[in-house]
Amino acid sequence: MLTITAVIRAKRGYEATMRQALLDVVEHVRANEPSTVGYYVSQNASDPCVFATYERYLDQAAMDRHNNSPAVAKFFDVAKPILDGDVILVSANEIASVGRVIG
Repeated sequence: MLTITAVIRAKRGYEATMRQALLDVVEHVRANEPSTVGYYVSQNASDPCVFATYERYLDQAAMDRHNNSPAVAKFFDVAKPILDGDVILVSANEIASVGRVIG
């Protein structure tokens, strides 16, 4: 399993725009990416300008399809002008996981 963790900071005042751009990617993943095993988006509780994604891919081909998708390109078109600093990316090989369905 391949993973990407991204930490994204929006300029103050653009939190809602960044949130919606990330939610649009989630909708694309849900509808079009069966090989994306998990795609999680969080917004920092104490600083709403900070977002994080945790992405799980079946294999490199699934990760490449996601990263080269029109949805990701659209996300960066929206996000680039409102980013406050660089996106921090950690690409990794998952070594263990626990999954639970809550709710």
